[in-house]
Amino acid sequence: MNIIVVGLSHKSAPLEIREKIAFAPHLIEQPLREIVALQDIAEAIILSTCNRVEVYAITRDIAGGIARIKRFLADYHHLPFERLEPHLYGYHGEAAIRHVFRVAASLDSLVMGEPQILGQIKSAYGYAAEYKTSGIILNRFLHKAFSVAKRVRTETRIASSAVSVAFAAVELAKKIFGELSDKTVMLIGAGEMGELAARHFISSGIRSMMIANRTFERAEKLAEELDGRAVDFNDLLEHLQKADIVLSSTGAPQQIIKSADVAGVIRRRKMKPMFFIDIAVPRDIDPKVNDLENIYLYNTDDLQGVVASNLRQRATEAEKAEEIVNQEIIPFSAWLSSLTVTPTIVALRSRFEEIRRAELAKTLAVWKDLPKEDEKRLEALTAAIIGKLLHPPVSLLKQNQQGNRNDLYVDALRLLFDLNPALHDTDEEPELDE
Repeated sequence: MNIIVVGLSHKSAPLEIREKIAFAPHLIEQPLREIVALQDIAEAIILSTCNRVEVYAITRDIAGGIARIKRFLADYHHLPFERLEPHLYGYHGEAAIRHVFRVAASLDSLVMGEPQILGQIKSAYGYAAEYKTSGIILNRFLHKAFSVAKRVRTETRIASSAVSVAFAAVELAKKIFGELSDKTVMLIGAGEMGELAARHFISSGIRSMMIANRTFERAEKLAEELDGRAVDFNDLLEHLQKADIVLSSTGAPQQIIKSADVAGVIRRRKMKPMFFIDIAVPRDIDPKVNDLENIYLYNTDDLQGVVASNLRQRATEAEKAEEIVNQEIIPFSAWLSSLTVTPTIVALRSRFEEIRRAELAKTLAVWKDLPKEDEKRLEALTAAIIGKLLHPPVSLLKQNQQGNRNDLYVDALRLLFDLNPALHDTDEEPELDE
């Protein structure tokens, strides 16, 4: 049996294509059942996020399985196959295993290291388990992918640094102040970027949030959403001295905070440090503010520089993560191969034993007066011959379970000796070294 992956992502398809083949979670049962009903598809999981739609499946027919799932995606979403197919990719074997391990470890994400994808894969697996479209192989495969992702998180720093301007602002504030639980943040302007940064600050455990906006009703609405307090924009300087961190993101055509204003504010604060983050374009805050004692001012370019540096750090950590993925592929590939090898070996031995017993019975039928002791000797002799004959192919299969040529050996034996072992011919599932 083979693992295959069929799908598309932000790397292979534009948003207008991705959104057309997305699957709604509450409607996932029907497509899952239709996929496992396809010819030669034994198990299936559907992963559907804003950046990727992928089907993880188990099949005996690699080329046919990939082709049928590609066709299914087009037909199910009523898209012309010729339009969708150029954006689809298909992986099998070690390439499929590598791909899923990398996706789970967030090495293939739009933002490398983001944690959301692992939760999304777990949800996708949960639906497949609920609707019984995953089985012995995908169950083990997904759990191994989860453990690979955990190793990457534990053994690398791939997710330890900010890679968005909004989050970088929070990380810088932590470097300046350390603990933020006793800090008050003022958000000036209620734009999308400012709101996102404000939410990051709240999740980091700040004490309180003030929101000032030229339209007071908008400030009130956002303050209600963020559990903050709306303040009058016209009284900005009065409220400014209560803030430890000021995040400004207005659409004003000129600067709204002058250096002289901040000089007065810091004196009234008795020189207690302040951190200003100006993510407006054009800038809201006079750059000379940064020359004042105990004042730290960062603008969009400064934050982009932090993000770029952190992205370079993540790229370095990604090399370590890729090595972890490579290490984990080998034992899982060996286990997967054993699912085919073990029943093939059992079937091969059964076939040889069947022939041995049949031929021995014919011989004993002719030698009716053969003593019992000689019958036992003949039994032992033929069993030994069969054992000697089977030793080379069986040893080869066991030694090459993780090798790329193993499927060729299995297929050759099946063809030569007319073997058709099912996946679960053996009572016990082969062990996977964890």
